[in-house]
Amino acid sequence: MLTKTIEVSGKTEDEAIEAALEQLGLARDEVSVEIVERAKTGFLGLKNTPAVVKIIYEADEDQTRRVSNFLKGLLERMDIEADMDITESSGDVNVTLKGKDPGSLIGRRGETLDAIQHLTNYVINRGASGRLRVNIDAENYRQRRNETLESLAVRTAGKVVKYRRNLSLDPMNAYERHVIHTVLQDYENISTYSVGSEPNRRIVVAYDRNGGRAGGRPGATGTGGGGARTGNTQRAGGTQRSGAGRSNAGRAGTERPNIQNSDAEQKNTQTNDTGRPDTTQTGQKNYREWS
Repeated sequence: MLTKTIEVSGKTEDEAIEAALEQLGLARDEVSVEIVERAKTGFLGLKNTPAVVKIIYEADEDQTRRVSNFLKGLLERMDIEADMDITESSGDVNVTLKGKDPGSLIGRRGETLDAIQHLTNYVINRGASGRLRVNIDAENYRQRRNETLESLAVRTAGKVVKYRRNLSLDPMNAYERHVIHTVLQDYENISTYSVGSEPNRRIVVAYDRNGGRAGGRPGATGTGGGGARTGNTQRAGGTQRSGAGRSNAGRAGTERPNIQNSDAEQKNTQTNDTGRPDTTQTGQKNYREWS
């Protein structure tokens, strides 16, 4: 028999115990109970602390034995000598491998270790009514890899914010991509997404322009990529331009200064409605006066 433990919380100790027994399908006399934390009532009934209990029970070690037997046969075929430390917690089986050559167990960026874990989970859960999760580690590689990924995520985000350009990381498996997404989910001015297909799927760490500077680039309007102008731009001198070309509206609405001509010029110069000399009757004479 294998001794297992599980922790359950509830409003009271009794409710936590009942929830654990219902989850395990066991009777009260088949388990041992330890009170991890007693329920506490806050001031005026606010911020109550739930009770936490640890349930200790014995179960068949069939699943654990299946995991051990499969891994022994797999490692023999891989010609790898390693010892196994197998424990079970909250329904998961945790396996720690220890050998003379940890590199052969881990592989490049944990690829060998991931393959061993994937095959073990597939074989153990094939044809089973419920799913059993098997976690396999070697020489504490998983924890060290997580720390490396977290540091990589923070450094990459710093470069993205500094240079305001997107950066893509090397291909990673689903678990490692999840670590990167989790670390950067609350990082200011940073968004992450995955591109590509397995096994070359990778994460892109992108600069979030909306978070850093609202409204996009200053002076840019519209959705076109060519920087098309919209609206009218007024130049000095009263001339206006629109997106379609030159407009005469500014020229038509501009008043010229009122210049008083001498009596002789007013007498000899005749103008039509447009303000220019009238040359319909005496074109040559009026042309000389205008020039």
